[in-house]
Amino acid sequence: YVPTIMSIYLFCRPAERSGEDVDIILARLKGVKAFEKFHPNLLQQICMCGFYEYLEKGITLYRQGDIGTSWYAVLSGSLDVKVSETANHQDAVTICTLGVGTAFGESILDNTPRHATIVSRENSELLRIEQREFKTLWEKYRQCMAGLLAPPYGVMDSGECFSVPRSQLPLSLSRILLQVPSEKILRAEKGLRNAILARAPHMIRDRKYHLKTYRQCCVGTELVDWLLQQSSCVHSRAHAVGMWQVLLEEGVLNHVDHELNFQDKYLFYRFLDDEEEDAVLPSDDDKHEAEEELQETLLILSQIGPDALMRMILRKPPGQRTAEDLEIIYDELLHIKALSHLSNTVSWLSHVLCVFAFYISVFNQGEEGTSWYIIQKGSVNVVIYGKGVVCTLHEGDDFGKLALVNDAPRAASIDFNRILRDVEANTVRLKEHDQDVLVLQKSLRPSSHGNIPAHFKYTVMSGSPEKILEHLLETMRLDIHFFDPDPALDDFVLMHCVFMPISQLCPALLYAYIPYKRRVLSLALRWATLQGHHLLEDDTALSFVGVRSIHKHTHAGIESLTTSLHRDLIHKVLLRQFSSGEERLAKKQPIRSFDDILLKVYCSDHTYTTLRVPVLATGREVTAAVADKLGSTEELLLINLSASGEKQILKPNDVSVFQSLGVNGRLFACSREQLDSLNPLAEQEGPSTGSMSSFELMSSKDLACQMTQYDWELFSCVHEYELVYHTFGRQAYRRSTANLELFLKRFNQVQLWVVTEVCLCGTLSKRVQLLKKFIKIAAHCREFKNLNSFFAIIMGMCNPAVSRLSQTWEKLPSKFKKFYAEFESLLDPSRNHRAYRLTVAKMEPPIIPFMPLLIKDMTFTHEGNKTFIDGLVNFEKMRLIANTIRAVRHCRSQLFNAEVSPASKNPQEVRNYVRQLNVIDNQRTLSQLSFILEPRRS
Repeated sequence: YVPTIMSIYLFCRPAERSGEDVDIILARLKGVKAFEKFHPNLLQQICMCGFYEYLEKGITLYRQGDIGTSWYAVLSGSLDVKVSETANHQDAVTICTLGVGTAFGESILDNTPRHATIVSRENSELLRIEQREFKTLWEKYRQCMAGLLAPPYGVMDSGECFSVPRSQLPLSLSRILLQVPSEKILRAEKGLRNAILARAPHMIRDRKYHLKTYRQCCVGTELVDWLLQQSSCVHSRAHAVGMWQVLLEEGVLNHVDHELNFQDKYLFYRFLDDEEEDAVLPSDDDKHEAEEELQETLLILSQIGPDALMRMILRKPPGQRTAEDLEIIYDELLHIKALSHLSNTVSWLSHVLCVFAFYISVFNQGEEGTSWYIIQKGSVNVVIYGKGVVCTLHEGDDFGKLALVNDAPRAASIDFNRILRDVEANTVRLKEHDQDVLVLQKSLRPSSHGNIPAHFKYTVMSGSPEKILEHLLETMRLDIHFFDPDPALDDFVLMHCVFMPISQLCPALLYAYIPYKRRVLSLALRWATLQGHHLLEDDTALSFVGVRSIHKHTHAGIESLTTSLHRDLIHKVLLRQFSSGEERLAKKQPIRSFDDILLKVYCSDHTYTTLRVPVLATGREVTAAVADKLGSTEELLLINLSASGEKQILKPNDVSVFQSLGVNGRLFACSREQLDSLNPLAEQEGPSTGSMSSFELMSSKDLACQMTQYDWELFSCVHEYELVYHTFGRQAYRRSTANLELFLKRFNQVQLWVVTEVCLCGTLSKRVQLLKKFIKIAAHCREFKNLNSFFAIIMGMCNPAVSRLSQTWEKLPSKFKKFYAEFESLLDPSRNHRAYRLTVAKMEPPIIPFMPLLIKDMTFTHEGNKTFIDGLVNFEKMRLIANTIRAVRHCRSQLFNAEVSPASKNPQEVRNYVRQLNVIDNQRTLSQLSFILEPRRS
């Protein structure tokens, strides 16, 4: 061992150290990350009272259970932290490794036994402070030193798994491993305390309860009430509880009896700054600063609060969870990948699972596991001895289930297998020829009348199409209102095209007509009304609604509807161009599968030909029409050419090929030899100058209103069946989703409009004005409940080409920065976009929803679940997708009032502008423009 210069000075007793000695030690400590933010006076005190310790590799500093005498900080090397569940130190398992800059040994503050054994992993140097001096420093510099008691700086990956559940670790050790009061949270605590003292100082005061006085406390219920009054980003009492739980977990808010869960009750809590008897009250400047930063603080806590709430609930024993707790867990389980295979029982099974869910740890190889685990957040390495890390499990993955299912000798397998047995006990299976043909879920439905006993309700889980239809007809109620049908019947009508095409449905309805006349008529009328113009696309459907075997007086409703549809068939829509053109100025009308459209198809020399083709025309039919018009005999390829030059060869069997075009995409037809020479048209590059001069004089509210009007027209044209075809693949059903594609394309167009205008604005001051303008427009879109354009604008501002413009953002006034931060928080994808979903839940229709998220929900359900299980239709999957479609229906259940538009001097000009946005649809070009505006800083 060769002594370091600092060790020589630290070997000296504190009383013998000169000022020069202290300076030398101080210079060394400033280089240690854990001390770099300490106040110079504190560092000076540490230098004057600290001692030097040197440990060779493998030396035990102290053992678990010892009574401590000193506190330590690691100057070099590393040490293993070992914990044993028994009195035998040989059973200790390494749970983590402390590296340079970490500190430990805080148990000397309350003379509790050491919670772990510390062993040097390599030759290490430590700074040691004896108990009396450390207590003195702690009392004087407590807030500054709090971070040292939970060190994140030098904790190293030991390569070991935690064998002790963190929830079972001693409290102070769990604080070291879990609770790391960051500077952000400490600042949030101080800001909230100061804001309360500024706005409601009576909330923090001495409280008396059961003849005992609790100094400077708040009441849990009052804290929740106060949060709900401060910001719209706090969605519910449970959300507020989660936000306070964040502070409780981090140790900056404490229950007077040291309870670990925050409760919305008459319980007392104390801020960290009020723990000391001589707590300093904030100055007027402190209060003013806290009020200015309050919304930003609440926004941060609102984003991380739901995770803290979930952890708190999962730590509770199952018997202590409330109905609201179970609903929160259930909502989370619905969107976990590990449960996707349980979708045929998810509505019941998830409720059972959430009763038994816990929040704890992982296990070591070779152990007899006791639980099934689902990763809620973060990731876990799977380590096999001798092979190292073989894979990593991420959020939503599960593990530990196999042994439970196989009845391995695990105590907790009882709960897991009980869930599976309960599911089967409430399942009714109808068989034919020893094969399941219908699977029902039995549940008890309580009666709303006291004199009528409760009865069982049977819900379809899976079955053959014919048996599902038969069951629905048998159980159909005829006393319900036509516009408020049985949800199961609505599920069938919405989703039948997936598992029972019209060619199969119509004969089945005719077969069932004799025993179920009124029921068949009711179902058929509901189906025909919902199908609308889609009926005209199928000869079998037209034949069915026109059949004369049904009595004329009962058939009047369908006959009247059919007559109306045939009358509309005479008027075919002629769409001049799908992606651009003056037709966008006219009020939007739905594009129907039997309409004709005019397509421009370009050649390699940028000449074009105009074709009139059906909406459902295939790629083969389009290329044949082009070849015929050009008089060409060679085989042609149909290409979707994007503005960036990316080429997509469309398949001959693809239907509605024009739907694949991007915002500035164009269709090309060429031979295979000409494919490499294809280049985008000049018009595809987009504008070269911004249009700020045109719209900066337009009112932000006018712009938002006209955007909402146009978006509502597009949204209203989307048929519910288009959502089904888009989810399961329109090519498989040979159906068009043109209206949905137009609406989705509009989202991309608005997003690119924001990026284009900012990147084409060469003046810094005008770019700042542009950002302000877009934030105002977004705010008005939210006011009009146009969430599609609202999110498109915010996502445009999040685009890397805009977000990197640091000089522009620095000049943006703080008020607008706060608005933008609040809007951006609604984009938070955590907990399955909970922030957005809670916002929408508070709105009344009409609403223009964030359509990409609804599409994602249906796609997630589709890809995560089989359509058929053992040859039977997975009707629970149909129900989940139908629920999302009904959410779209709810948004359109009230008409949009066009008269909300404010008085404007130039409404037609604004209307024309928002319907003809010219954008750059090339991220590379936008990025290049961005770097020209603000080059990279060296």
